[in-house]
Amino acid sequence: MTDFPSLNRRGVLAAGAMIAAAPVAARAAAKRANPAFPQGFLWGVATAGHQVEGNNVASDTWFVENVQPSVFSEPSGDACNSLELWATDLDLVKSLGLTSYRFSVEWARIEPEKGLFSQAMLDHYKRIVEGCHARGLKPLVTFNHFTAPRWFSAQGGWTNPEAPQLFARYCDKVARAFADGISIAMTLNEPNILLILKTILPPPVWDMQRATLAAASKRLGVDKFVCANVAAPEDVDAIEHGLMAGHKAARAAIKAVRGDLPVGFTLSVIDDQAAGKNSMRDKVRADLYGAWLEVAKGDDFIGVQNYERAVWNDKGRLPAPDGGDRNWSGTEVWPGSLAGAVRYVHGATKVPVLVSEHGVGTEDDSLRARFIPAALEGLKQAMDDGVPVLGYIHWSLMDNFEWIFGFKPRFGLCSVDRTTFARTPKPSASVLGGIAKRNSL
Repeated sequence: MTDFPSLNRRGVLAAGAMIAAAPVAARAAAKRANPAFPQGFLWGVATAGHQVEGNNVASDTWFVENVQPSVFSEPSGDACNSLELWATDLDLVKSLGLTSYRFSVEWARIEPEKGLFSQAMLDHYKRIVEGCHARGLKPLVTFNHFTAPRWFSAQGGWTNPEAPQLFARYCDKVARAFADGISIAMTLNEPNILLILKTILPPPVWDMQRATLAAASKRLGVDKFVCANVAAPEDVDAIEHGLMAGHKAARAAIKAVRGDLPVGFTLSVIDDQAAGKNSMRDKVRADLYGAWLEVAKGDDFIGVQNYERAVWNDKGRLPAPDGGDRNWSGTEVWPGSLAGAVRYVHGATKVPVLVSEHGVGTEDDSLRARFIPAALEGLKQAMDDGVPVLGYIHWSLMDNFEWIFGFKPRFGLCSVDRTTFARTPKPSASVLGGIAKRNSL
């Protein structure tokens, strides 16, 4: 999940520009979608290993959370204790009326030291896959959700020429262990996130990331410590190159084990809209998504992860209009962004789309409860217009560890007691669950 605060986004003239920017969305909203979703449409929630499992001590992210200085506001610690409570999580997903569960396998648990693979941990994740089937849930498995083993990042992470084949070797081990039970496989989560963050994060945050990585390198006595979602801007191009090669190698490795398994990756996609003459939008799209959309043309599907829209004129990103809903960071919450992102991605790739993440970080669950059906209506209209969408996976099952922002952002359909780890569904959970049970808006 990514939902970072945007900067300098308020302005007097923004509201009119926003409205002018979205004629297609406005026309779509004027039509009423057929409320019924197709049979077999996937309704689910997503989690990510490091964000919920806890004590992922061999990972690169755990390491940089606990060096000084650190860009992380707090360490993940026990997180939601899902390493132990995974069956409770699956029971919760089933009780909400959902039909699928997206989770990630932690590479650092499978290969805690280079070349050392843990059969016990492979068996652990296989039990989760089997637990999904026992509850009638489709397991949607992410092979890498940002985090990697500490040893991998200590040798330069994705900037190391060896990285793609190391990742493919790990994916081969996972696929041989339980690919026969997976419904959909995602190699990488949001491999374009650093490209997006380059346009959002202010220089002081990049400076803190450099300081964090320098501290990690010094502590380990290595030349370069690089993470997939904590990096210096000058390393982003090399990281992207490594990730692209890694995806292709991983896809081949997984397909070699089970050729009929749908394989793709997930992309972070803002609903970019154009305002006025000579808008920057198309250039922004080319920079943030273009190369990855080309890669996706060779895949079975593409995962779309959307949390916001951006409106671009000829000078830059316009501020959001005053008076609308805002998330925890002050960013606009606009339900139409999901359909906009899905339409764009399918138009560019011509492959089926899985909404692999979508949600809102907020303490106000009534906002989430309003947001979900409004966004789904736009999504269904896109489907009625011919966009093939495999399913809708909400981020997230529960409030969890949200990377550098710690536990402050609340994206969950369920709250979590940080002491007892008790999960409590919020009203929004029954809103999504009701739609899923009906398979209809």
